[in-house]
Amino acid sequence: MGFFDRVGQLMTGRTVPNLDPVLDLSNQEVFEAHLSSLLASLLTMAWFVEARDPYTGGHLWRVSKYSELLAKACGESNASVAQISLGGFLHDLGKIGIPDAILNKADRLTDDEYSIIKTHPEMGFRMLGGHPLSDFVKDAVLLHHERPDGKGYPQGLSEKDIPLMARIVGLCDAFDAMTSSRPYRAGMPLEKALSIIEANLGSQFDKSLGLVFIRLGREGALNAVLGHSGNGIPLETCNACGFSLVIHKDHHEGESVFCRHCSGESKLSEQEGKLVPLFTGRKGAPMDSEPKLDQQLIAETVRQSIAALPVTEMTHSVMTNYQTN
Repeated sequence: MGFFDRVGQLMTGRTVPNLDPVLDLSNQEVFEAHLSSLLASLLTMAWFVEARDPYTGGHLWRVSKYSELLAKACGESNASVAQISLGGFLHDLGKIGIPDAILNKADRLTDDEYSIIKTHPEMGFRMLGGHPLSDFVKDAVLLHHERPDGKGYPQGLSEKDIPLMARIVGLCDAFDAMTSSRPYRAGMPLEKALSIIEANLGSQFDKSLGLVFIRLGREGALNAVLGHSGNGIPLETCNACGFSLVIHKDHHEGESVFCRHCSGESKLSEQEGKLVPLFTGRKGAPMDSEPKLDQQLIAETVRQSIAALPVTEMTHSVMTNYQTN
């Protein structure tokens, strides 16, 4: 019986005895196709979380890329770098359960609202529970708000107990929050954000990781990610309200994009090899401002992950999870 048949039986609740967790070469492509679907399902879930928040376009991609750069600079293996990068993309999965009135609030949160926001790591962890790849990203989802000084959440872990993935993703998440604009404040300049990290090494941020990240920032290694929503795609600005506009790779010249804050229309014009939004003065209908799934970004992330992640180990994880569930 082939691997696909085995998975099919497991998914329908029927058990197959004596499953071998290691694929033979003839099943490699079948498993990679199945793994691609599993990864795409996770990434799509995460993307819809971001789509609900109109103020942080590209946040998941940026945290993923910052995490990738930091893991590489720390000497992690290609497989570990890919896993940490994937965790960066998925870290906010639990925000799908946060009410829109809180997630999209255009002002600072009250203490009660912040308490609700703080439930998202555990909510994301519960959502991951039945997914075959949960073991590969759960540390980022559950523990990215833990702190070395033990004052983080949800578990109040201290430095030595926080997994590397969570320490990396947590630092990168905080940096992107500081450097991204919100309706009530502009994003910080890079150097100011790096100085805040520097001042909080050993308390909010892991000291050794923070020093490496600061070096990357001051060497310019973060510039291709900062202020971008994808590879080579800078965040643009709505000329009507100053809100960020996210341009996707599948957008083309002459296409209309609509601000998710004020619904103002801009037409894309190609200038010096990139698409630039030009405000038309018109307003779009409510449906025009709905976020559209960035399929190319998800497909690109899946391809990169498949190329670097340890397929044999993931096979075992997938089969074990299917058998358990």
